[in-house]
Amino acid sequence: MVKEAILALVAGIFIGVVFKLIKLPLPAPPVLAGVLGVAGVYIGGKIIEMLYMRVQ
Repeated sequence: MVKEAILALVAGIFIGVVFKLIKLPLPAPPVLAGVLGVAGVYIGGKIIEMLYMRVQ
């Protein structure tokens, strides 16, 4: 899991550098909104996963 997180971070940094070098806007929402959105998707998925496991 840590390896995946590090690879995702490195890929994100690389894409950010490339976008800035070719003078394009960053392909990401504002920082707080983006982080909260991703956290919400993750938490929602975990809630459904837990509810689904309870039913079985």
